Amino acid sequence: MEKYKEIERSIIKKYRKEIWGRFVKAVQEYELIKEDDNIMVCISGGKDSFLLAKCIQELQRHGKIKFNAHYVVMDPGYNEQNHQAIIENAKILNIPIEIFNSNIFEAVSNIEVKMACYLCAKMRRGCLYSKAQELGCNKIALGHHFDDVIETTLLSMFYGSEVKTMMPKLHSDNFEGIELIRPLYLVREEAIISWQNTNELKFLNCACRFTEKNNSENISKRKEIKELIKNLKRINKDIDYNIFKALDNVNLNCVLGVKQNGKYKSFLEDYDK
Repeated sequence: MEKYKEIERSIIKKYRKEIWGRFVKAVQEYELIKEDDNIMVCISGGKDSFLLAKCIQELQRHGKIKFNAHYVVMDPGYNEQNHQAIIENAKILNIPIEIFNSNIFEAVSNIEVKMACYLCAKMRRGCLYSKAQELGCNKIALGHHFDDVIETTLLSMFYGSEVKTMMPKLHSDNFEGIELIRPLYLVREEAIISWQNTNELKFLNCACRFTEKNNSENISKRKEIKELIKNLKRINKDIDYNIFKALDNVNLNCVLGVKQNGKYKSFLEDYDK
């Protein structure tokens, strides 16, 4: 059996519960993929985006919903070794990638540490949306997983002073008609790592030229949150799940204030009504 078929089989069989089942549940529960969607699947070169691509492929082949998918790699200025690694992994996984170039790494290379990651992410997103428009896509699929959701939530609370999370889907404010979706929303990172190791795959970890030379504050904060969650799970193994469910179970009668569409409302406004 060819290696890519073994890899596909592992998703459906060995990791049916941990990966495939959770992927399908997210797609169905959050209505991420609909009939005749034209989806741009974004591949960064890491384990998450390559797994996402394989799951989308399997759903396209065997699912009941008919949709189209483009497997796109944006090269923001990877070194040649990383560029080739992405191409080789795409061949191993039998993913028909389309690569387009940008000069984002070069554009942020001389910017101070605190702003570089923010600007890089913003520019990446803009390039991806523009490419989606060019391809006639109505959706962009990203490889964020369950752990990303929990970590982002805690980062927002601890460093942003607000309760906010990473949504399973959202409409673009600047590119009308395009929606961002996260089909791995319910898949845990440990399952993705196990899938990668079982199939003896080697993906890019961080291919950013900027973080090769700098200890990014934003990245260190995320590592700090990862370690915190890891320690908390020793006390309560369900701590990450409980954080996730809390975001789906907000009691508006017991919060000091809420913000929607940029407008803040204090509990005092309705307190004596």
